[in-house]
Amino acid sequence: MTTSSTLAISTLFGTPEFLKAQISPDGRNVAYLAPWTERLNIWVRPLGMEQNGETIRLTADATRNIDGFCWTMDSGSILFVQDTDGDENWHLWRTSASGEGSRCIDLTPYDRVRVVSLELVLDRPNVALVQMNYRRSDLIDLYEVDISTGALTMIAESPGRFVHWIVVPGNTLHGFVINAGGDHELARYEDGGFAPVAVFKGRDYPLGPLPARATPDGKSVIIGSNTGTDRTRLARIDLGTGAETEIDSHPHYSLDTPRPEADPRYPSSLIMNPVTGELLGVRYLGEQQVIKALTPLFAAILAEIRLLSDGDIGHLSCDASGMRWVVEFTNDRHPGTTWMYDHTTGEGRILGERYPDIDYSALAEVRPVTLRSRDGLDLHCHVTLPVDVEACGLPTVVLVHGGPWYRDACVYDPEVQFLASRGYAVLQVNFRGSTGYGKAFMQAAIGEFAGRMHDDLIDGLDWLIAEGVADPKRVAIYGCSYGGYAALVGASFTPDRFAAAIDYSGMADLRALVEDAVPFVRPTLVNNYLAYMGDPTDPEQNRDMFARSPMSRIDHIRSPLLVIHGANDVRVAKAQADAVVEAARRNGVEVDYLLNEREGHWFINQDSNIELYRTIEKFLARHLGAPHAE
Repeated sequence: MTTSSTLAISTLFGTPEFLKAQISPDGRNVAYLAPWTERLNIWVRPLGMEQNGETIRLTADATRNIDGFCWTMDSGSILFVQDTDGDENWHLWRTSASGEGSRCIDLTPYDRVRVVSLELVLDRPNVALVQMNYRRSDLIDLYEVDISTGALTMIAESPGRFVHWIVVPGNTLHGFVINAGGDHELARYEDGGFAPVAVFKGRDYPLGPLPARATPDGKSVIIGSNTGTDRTRLARIDLGTGAETEIDSHPHYSLDTPRPEADPRYPSSLIMNPVTGELLGVRYLGEQQVIKALTPLFAAILAEIRLLSDGDIGHLSCDASGMRWVVEFTNDRHPGTTWMYDHTTGEGRILGERYPDIDYSALAEVRPVTLRSRDGLDLHCHVTLPVDVEACGLPTVVLVHGGPWYRDACVYDPEVQFLASRGYAVLQVNFRGSTGYGKAFMQAAIGEFAGRMHDDLIDGLDWLIAEGVADPKRVAIYGCSYGGYAALVGASFTPDRFAAAIDYSGMADLRALVEDAVPFVRPTLVNNYLAYMGDPTDPEQNRDMFARSPMSRIDHIRSPLLVIHGANDVRVAKAQADAVVEAARRNGVEVDYLLNEREGHWFINQDSNIELYRTIEKFLARHLGAPHAE
């Protein structure tokens, strides 16, 4: 067991032992992710067995971690998606849940095609409805895939605009499309085109009205709506009239809608029976998570589940009856323990832990703090301090989240714990543009890349310095994706504030970020990239975008720089990282460059992440000093 406050990188970022467990629809088995040859694969075992009972491995991917999966409606198979070395061209795979003669079948064996959505149908257990760009790279069509044979049938062709298809019980098709004015339309698909049902202002939904689910009766669609409000609430849209009705809301918190595809720390905001589609509960997220039950039965079940652990409820699933549950609990100092709960008997028992070898007493508390920006906005931040170290004059890392349409929260984050265990104070600022704090706060970021969005980070840092916690001469800025951009902005726009910067998959030229977007994504950029950063096809906006890009001020960088990138990144091209490294080195800046040939925008495999954090550890130790090191 790890007992030192300096938690080993191989422990924090090694292969988890047990995670993302899901109960089968018939309630007999539990499937979960666990290691095989140092890669996460899918395993299954009967729920009637003891914790260490017989298990069956269903997959044998020795190349890349499997990140998630789902049961088929008949409990006979398990489906999952997998890409190649981070290229995000996800294929849909099937494996038998019995393990008998088990081998994985690629149901969408098409080159350079991306499965973007999967839906199962209750009364057709051998069918998967898949959204993908098989016909044309720039269009997302809807297909029916035979789970047994892989036979592909076209259901609906996109008429030329971005479509997120919604299959409504009763065999009617709807979708969210972006109209000519940039607004989101919930529309009915008929005669090869769309008839509008309801319209949602584009600027209020940079990523679209999420989540979106058809109700089991086929009469309405459930969405997260901020129409007429600042906070996001749960609403029902009548498919006949387009009328919106509130289902539930919280007086202070928005519907918990971080981007689960970007970070698996956050489970879905909707708690549903995966077989019947019944809506059971909803999550909100402020300083802490709030779950509200929406049915009397789930209210009773939720009360009993909460007695199992004092942690926050994370990923959970139930069988078709809604009586047997598999629930993961986690908190800021615990990566996760999974329980099984049977409401018919009241029995609850532990199924597994993500990282059983971590000494949780060595993990640091994540403390929420609200600050005031220089122009009067509330900034919701998180501060994590090293365990058993005086909070005075500490070397500090400003850790910036990606997105920027995303947020940090009081959750377990191995990256935060890694930095704190090395003796660094960690500051996370939910700067303007972050989600979860209302649309006015989000829209305050429009036109503020490298402007007030960066000021928010500096304001948070100034507060931490004024508190006496941070040593102003030993501060690094670090982040991934947008956070990598923010790190480059810190190094190039405010070079006197940071002793070092770490850019992980960050964009250096905002124009290239837009121009390099994959074809089917481009219509969606109108409400996010184009609205917040600018349109590179407009000469004036093009000039402004470059002025807000670190590449325009690369000669201002003076502090040491670490650049991290995956060679197969399809969101931020490797060429952007190459350009930063070449220009900074040409100017005499000390630059370390970690390029991983087997990864994309985020590093997935354990060996990649262990190499990444060992590199970060050495870099920070050289330039900030490290009270603790591995």
